[in-house]
Amino acid sequence: MTDRAGTPDEPDPPAAEGTAAEGTAPGAPEPRRRRHWLRWTALGVSLVVLAAAGVGWWFYRKLDGNITTDTTAAAELRRYEKERPPAVVSAARNILLIGSDTRSGEGNRKYGRDKGTQRSDTTILLHLSAGKKSATAVSVPRDLMVTIPSCRRPDGTRTREQFAQFNWAFEFGGTACTIRTVEKLTGIRVDHHMVIDFRGFKKMVDAVDGVEVCLKEPVNDPDAKLKLPAGRQTLHGEQALGFVRARKSIGNGSDTDRMDRQQQFLGALVNKVQSNGVLLNPTKLYPVLDAATKAITTDQGLDSLRDLYDLARSMRAIPTEKVLFLTVPRRPYTYDANRDELVQPAASQLFKQLREDRPVVVTPDDGKKDGTGTRGNGADGKSDDADTPAPSVTPTFTGRTAAEGVCS
Repeated sequence: MTDRAGTPDEPDPPAAEGTAAEGTAPGAPEPRRRRHWLRWTALGVSLVVLAAAGVGWWFYRKLDGNITTDTTAAAELRRYEKERPPAVVSAARNILLIGSDTRSGEGNRKYGRDKGTQRSDTTILLHLSAGKKSATAVSVPRDLMVTIPSCRRPDGTRTREQFAQFNWAFEFGGTACTIRTVEKLTGIRVDHHMVIDFRGFKKMVDAVDGVEVCLKEPVNDPDAKLKLPAGRQTLHGEQALGFVRARKSIGNGSDTDRMDRQQQFLGALVNKVQSNGVLLNPTKLYPVLDAATKAITTDQGLDSLRDLYDLARSMRAIPTEKVLFLTVPRRPYTYDANRDELVQPAASQLFKQLREDRPVVVTPDDGKKDGTGTRGNGADGKSDDADTPAPSVTPTFTGRTAAEGVCS
């Protein structure tokens, strides 16, 4: 072929070094260099992913290893399986939360001399409904007179069955004795338990950067190691512990008033933990998880990070107005005003509703301090209009929701 008549085309000269080869856009990297760059990029990404996975696994193992497992309680409860109440609604869960007043251990000796014993300073039965639509936290007064079964002491000896104040059960036989006492009192099967001491509570509050409270009057309580001005303020570890434990300096000095304050504080704590600022921020979430896992001793069904995460996730799905706090209907004990007794039939109605996983309705305190626990009830726990409530009427108990903060 020619470009003009009689003159053949000259062959194309070879590509000069450093110029683009045929089929390559001017200025583009050579295929070999491109492949070389892609390989290094892929290797770098892989290393980053592996490093992140390694760090994640290290954090998981650390948090998982923080949890203390209570195997002693499980062994003791198996001995009494035949006498324990059955689970009426298998999809619902009942968790017994126990605040120990032990003075042993780091950070606890400042609250008193360690006598080698401990009692339950606070006990709450947490009922999670089937489908996790609601959560009901019921406080059991530590001075409530109950029947405590024969329990195994730490030294292997056994106590006799006796009628005594509730918090002695924890001193007699620890968690297992407390669980059996609660089950005999309520007829409700306890599925899991958690025990937390003073130091653990303080660390949990500090991990969420404190909890806000409101005080009508200033407080100065040396016994609770608490000195606070009046007004709205945020309490951290030491102050928060004093706030929930104080009896003589806040309110009317009763244990009932103290339990109401504890419920208010726990409601505010639930609100704080459920906030996106905590749960969706890894830098805030990790300290909370680290404090929580270090703070608790739990049964084998809740002794892994996965178990606790599933529990926290189910709690987060419950609206705060469906997280309820109340105290078992109670009044001063007939033979000792410094002790409590159940108010019937209100207490039995509450236990039956929880057993059968039926909704519980609470309303704010109307000013009564006798602790009867149901709206419109007299001191004997009976309806003002009739001897017993009408079957179609759902009893309403004195309590609050997590949506009502301490400063509401």
